Amino acid sequence: MAGDGNGLESLYKSEDWLGVWVGFFVIALVLAGVTITTPKLRWVTDGEFASYIAGEKTQVEKLGKQAGEKGEADLQAAGTALASAIEKGDRKGVGDAGKKFESAAKKVKDEGLKKKASKLGKDMGDHSGNTLSKVFSSQNIMWSVICGIGILVLGVIAMSLLGRNVGSFIAGFPIIFILAWIGMLIPGNLTVRELGIEYVLWCLVLGLFVSNVIGLPDWLRAAVQTEFFIKTGLVILGSGILFKEILEAGALGIIQAIFVVGVIWYLTYLIARKMNVDEEFSAILASAVSICGVSAAIATSGAIKGDPKKLSYTTSIVLLCALPMLVFQPMIAKWVGMPDAVAGAWLGGTLDTSPSVVAAGAIISEAAMKVGVIVKMSQNVLIGVAAFILAVVWTFKRAEEIPGAGKPSAMEIWYRFPKFVLGFIIASLVFSFILSPQTVNAVKGTLGNVRTIWFALAFVCIGLETRFVELLELGGGRPAVAFLIGQGINLIWTLILAYLLFGGILFAAPKF
Repeated sequence: MAGDGNGLESLYKSEDWLGVWVGFFVIALVLAGVTITTPKLRWVTDGEFASYIAGEKTQVEKLGKQAGEKGEADLQAAGTALASAIEKGDRKGVGDAGKKFESAAKKVKDEGLKKKASKLGKDMGDHSGNTLSKVFSSQNIMWSVICGIGILVLGVIAMSLLGRNVGSFIAGFPIIFILAWIGMLIPGNLTVRELGIEYVLWCLVLGLFVSNVIGLPDWLRAAVQTEFFIKTGLVILGSGILFKEILEAGALGIIQAIFVVGVIWYLTYLIARKMNVDEEFSAILASAVSICGVSAAIATSGAIKGDPKKLSYTTSIVLLCALPMLVFQPMIAKWVGMPDAVAGAWLGGTLDTSPSVVAAGAIISEAAMKVGVIVKMSQNVLIGVAAFILAVVWTFKRAEEIPGAGKPSAMEIWYRFPKFVLGFIIASLVFSFILSPQTVNAVKGTLGNVRTIWFALAFVCIGLETRFVELLELGGGRPAVAFLIGQGINLIWTLILAYLLFGGILFAAPKF
């Protein structure tokens, strides 16, 4: 590969370093106040909206009644108006009333009522405005095009420095971007989103469809830059992994996260290796099971320079398992009478994304949701730690595998170390300890949206590079079995820890 040398040229002619610089550049633009408006791809059909507001009417009336009991006349009046708008079924009217309900809730003194009413009002307003016509409006399409052009320019600079075919990259990139846009649009729908099937799977499926059904034309291959997209996305991801959160999460959440990640990672890796799954694949599977699913799998694959096909395989399993876990874990917790704090810790330690933890926890109680989020935040922070450790270990392994090389030198380790991991860690440290919480909160939404686009591009490319047969035959089904066994052990081990730590056995049961 051009530009993969070990001299100073590698700083601007290697894919690893370019991923770091592009990621830093994007972060710097956002911090500098440059407006990056990403396309709005959330949408709710009229039928979905009618069903949604009908289901929430009782909650609106309940909150309005509570407001009256607590002397919050403005919120009570706003609740009455919102209930009336729901009765009429006018979408715009409900949206306007929802926003007024949210505004009134912000002035409420009772924190519990304030939080519930604010969220409900915001959801009503957002869902009302999330129409498919807005997604395809000229303004939203314009922002989509501008966003695509911005990434294209950065990609052209990177391809030029890497010595790759810039003309072919320019010709093929629009197709990659359109596929990624569609892959993000599908889960933007309310019903699909509630099923928990994330954009990465849709992007992967679209890429697989093109490569296996239509066929991948030669002119498009130059735009399939999986490693570049994924490394840049991972550096941007570092800005959202905050060490401060683990410090604020509390000792119990930290203890559970460390014991879940440490024990489950090792056991899943060992099981996979015993089933003759290769080391690289085993590490990706182990991280996905033990830390936080897709994000951890992406970070691990990048850190050990894993095969994208193995990453796509792992991602598919994670997302296919997510839905039944989201549905059945809260049901089991309620059925056995699990204490709220224990249930929340169990959900936070096993479900793979923060939104799924919030959704599942909310089914049980607000306390369960809070504990779940605390535990999940603690595990999320360990993504960077695990990626760094694995990068070091795999760098040593690869250096030692060179015939006749002997013990690898410090410089050899440095040359082979995946540099984007350093970018990831640096971004995380800056956002954790240098920038103010106000600054972090102001930019985290934009950076999260930008990161999503880079990952969407990466997973479209993974699909374009993969054949269905290769994916299905990868490992002969053994990786899937190893994953499921690891996930089964994870469910049991995390439940034990949840009872020990949050059930009042080893420590006093926390109150939320």
